[in-house]
Amino acid sequence: MTTFKAICSYFEEIAPLALQESYDNSGLIVGHPDEKVTGILVSLDCTEAVITEAIQKNCNLIVCHHPIVFSGLKKLNGNNYVEKAVIKAIQNQIGILALHTNLDNVFQGVNHVFATKIGLSNCKILKPISGNIIHLSVFVPAANAETLKQGLFDAGAGHIGNYDHCAFQTNGVGSFRPLENSNPFSGQKGKTEIVEELKIEVVFQKHLKNKVLAALHENHPYEEVAYQCIELLNPNQTTGSGMIGELDQALPTQEFLKHLKTSIKLEMIRFTNFDEKSIKKVAVCGGAGSFLLKEAIAQGADAFVSADFKYHEFFDAEERLLIADIGHFESEKYTKDLISDLIIKKFPNFAVLLSQTNTNPVNYFY
Repeated sequence: MTTFKAICSYFEEIAPLALQESYDNSGLIVGHPDEKVTGILVSLDCTEAVITEAIQKNCNLIVCHHPIVFSGLKKLNGNNYVEKAVIKAIQNQIGILALHTNLDNVFQGVNHVFATKIGLSNCKILKPISGNIIHLSVFVPAANAETLKQGLFDAGAGHIGNYDHCAFQTNGVGSFRPLENSNPFSGQKGKTEIVEELKIEVVFQKHLKNKVLAALHENHPYEEVAYQCIELLNPNQTTGSGMIGELDQALPTQEFLKHLKTSIKLEMIRFTNFDEKSIKKVAVCGGAGSFLLKEAIAQGADAFVSADFKYHEFFDAEERLLIADIGHFESEKYTKDLISDLIIKKFPNFAVLLSQTNTNPVNYFY
């Protein structure tokens, strides 16, 4: 049977925990990794009401977007909604797995679903992460090069955007002299050995370093492996915050707002003045996205669709683009479908249900 650990490991491949923001608390929050899964309930939030729903539907694992616990719990007395939810989950042996900013920060994550719902194409990450790519170079006998490369590829190296098995190699001649306590793959102790070697170069994301280096040593024939790892400053175009793309055709501001309201099924939109200019290039960020406003302006977006803008932050648009604040819940509500589809694709042997509990804490009066 499938375990909590198997679900967590699967999402670690899709949205590694290493990609979550420093303030976040994604991962398995409640539950033992070895617990067997009877059913999964997918929700945007994990409240006491959602846990009740999971119990009623015989689901012992809740996979949600927002972590119920962000900071450390010093007491579990049921004095607030967080403590109540955690207590109820523990009492009923319900696991809670959160996929938050780690799912935000991957290309096929929350913002891609958001952009797709709006109808954007030619999408790219709005603010790519820098400094999480490592360049590996290693010297290996020519006869062992393909085996080594395949091992590195299997560990996740050589993946760049929509391409994998990416590597570069150059021919050369290596020399070494095995000393008394050595156990050489080739050559004799005390004699200099000359070997035709290849220099293989690949890149990989930083969180894969241990896995890639383990594959390097496992597939390399030498007792002592000569290699070098260099952290690159290149932006990682497949990882980061927000997304930017284009509509099929430009829309007048009012028509764009109508399109937005229809496509996301919104009750209301807060927006800035924009002189009735047309909207073609659109930036999006699920959840609180005001920190990306300058980036959206710098990349020439006509509109930035996100949530949780404060009053004074609306002034920062300075009519250079349209800010459309559609609400936090509304900007992420299709994340449930994303998570559910991913689980069903990999684990078709148990029930995966979408929560019917409305966890939006904000109501509107018209």
